[in-house]
Amino acid sequence: MRALLHERLAWACAVAGLATEAEKALSHAEEALADVGAAPQPDWVAWVDSNELQIMSGRCWSELRRPLRAVPVLEAALAGYDDSHARDKALYLSWLAASYLTAGEIEQAAKVTGRALDLANGVASVRPKQRLAPFVERLARHRDVAAVADVLEKAAV
Repeated sequence: MRALLHERLAWACAVAGLATEAEKALSHAEEALADVGAAPQPDWVAWVDSNELQIMSGRCWSELRRPLRAVPVLEAALAGYDDSHARDKALYLSWLAASYLTAGEIEQAAKVTGRALDLANGVASVRPKQRLAPFVERLARHRDVAAVADVLEKAAV
């Protein structure tokens, strides 16, 4: 439970632009996760594991516009994230796409956005597509890039 609270604090700090505080909270979340065997935990925190913490770390670094920190963490965490969790994976891929856009890696941002759009199709939630819409708009400035043209076509469907 402490790990969940610390990771939520990290997210709040990241949204507020407080990089040092976000990093401290992520570190505390990692420590709390390592201590998880010490006491019984409520069922509602069972999903908080090292992979979830990696995803939150990547999201925080993405939000703080630190792509060199965000990209490797998100790629590692999402590599083992099953596509059967399409809604969540599409959302998490949006932070990876944002990091690539921040880094100026247009083709890679388009590739990840396209993958997220594929996953978002058919899920019973509008949130992934809403989250991806601004990235599609930002990518539209680069419509002459083949990968971007493909994403724009996919997003229009």
